[in-house]
Amino acid sequence: MNELDERYSTAEDAIIDAFFLLIKEKDFDKITVADVIKRAGIVRSTFYNHYENIPALVTAAEDKTIDDIFHMMESFHPENNKDLCRSYFLAICNYTKKNPFLAGLLESARGDGFFEKAMLMFHKYVTGRSDEYHFRNVSKEQYTYMIAGTIGATIGVLHKWTAEDFASPAENIADILTTIFLNGIFPFMY
Repeated sequence: MNELDERYSTAEDAIIDAFFLLIKEKDFDKITVADVIKRAGIVRSTFYNHYENIPALVTAAEDKTIDDIFHMMESFHPENNKDLCRSYFLAICNYTKKNPFLAGLLESARGDGFFEKAMLMFHKYVTGRSDEYHFRNVSKEQYTYMIAGTIGATIGVLHKWTAEDFASPAENIADILTTIFLNGIFPFMY
């Protein structure tokens, strides 16, 4: 990466990080470019070199969040190992708690567009990955629906957890998600 690319990436990270911090302080729709540049410590032109406006920044935040989740998904290789599953779901819980953008989307109706986009991407990912697994007593189509159900259940659990302001420890939520996975979809794999 050359110096120009590195500066571009650093400014972009600062902008997104500032946006994530602002989400903790202000209503989502009240955040302005002035708020972001002040928090990021950049000038207005730097913001506009990266994003046309706040909606474009929101799209970038969505894409970053989805990308982060995909990286976690790719590192998860399901085995009949409760500790391995739990550590994966704990990583998802900790990421959700750490990412105010995702937590805010899980809590509110404004997340509908994000989750539709994410679900389409997850479906493509799962359909592609399903060729790697052997299924017991279910077809590939049934398996992909089961995975979709597991993803929906995960989002539902995370929604409840964020709506309750993370009242339960992340470890407890990871245990619940692990139980759902190991008792729901895992018995049909391999």
